[in-house]
Amino acid sequence: MCELFAVNSARPARVRLRFAEFALHGAHVHGGNPDGWGAAYFDGAEAHVLREPLPAVQSAFVRVLEDHDFHSTLVLSHVRRASRGPVALANTQPFSRELGGRRHVFAHNGDLPDIQTRWPLGPGCWKPIGQTDSEHVFCQLLRMLAPLWQGEIPSVEARLDVVAALAEGLRPIGPANFLYTDGDVLFAHAHRRRQADGVVRKPGLHLLRRKAAGSHVQEAAGMQVCSSHAGDHLLTMLASVPLGGGSWEALAEGEIVALREGRLVARRSGGLA
Repeated sequence: MCELFAVNSARPARVRLRFAEFALHGAHVHGGNPDGWGAAYFDGAEAHVLREPLPAVQSAFVRVLEDHDFHSTLVLSHVRRASRGPVALANTQPFSRELGGRRHVFAHNGDLPDIQTRWPLGPGCWKPIGQTDSEHVFCQLLRMLAPLWQGEIPSVEARLDVVAALAEGLRPIGPANFLYTDGDVLFAHAHRRRQADGVVRKPGLHLLRRKAAGSHVQEAAGMQVCSSHAGDHLLTMLASVPLGGGSWEALAEGEIVALREGRLVARRSGGLA
């Protein structure tokens, strides 16, 4: 399965991903996740969204990205092992669209067979460009969120209700771990994933909360998060598998969390299917 990773911080952090190594995390088969990589680095309501349908080891572009001095309070990343749709840019995550004058970004880990016929989109905007189940789900989510984004930024609770309704609809279909953000709040849904022994089961996501003081560094093979500020601040990470040391928490099956400025602002359990 694909791998998910996100950082949400109260202060801008330097997030360096070495995708050739990062793509091996949690992989249950030899070669890791070779079918594409992508990351979104937010700057306010907009984001740099960088992705490529190549193994990271073959990419010249990824080496430039690894050395670029990106600092952001919100970073979301995905490495792909193709299951639905060919290896192509249109099928490479994370996906992004505009809604309410903000950049919305989505990445999914799992497999949702026949989602296009089991949960059709119907008429309207936000149609998939590619062929993946993941992009279909993202378009469905945007359609569900659109009524909320008619003026001011909606409340966290209103947005969480929509994310929870989407997750509830997906769980009976197949594994549905996902990260979604509108640049203001980062939402994560944990379900089931293919584990290192090849069996699909919980946990689907892990969470690590840190109170960074002064210079704070979190490292693992293929990943470094460095935050250096005079005052204490909160920093939270999400990953398919724990990355580096610390007290990583396995999220419960069906659980949804919402993060803003490094703080856990909402947490909701979900029914299991």
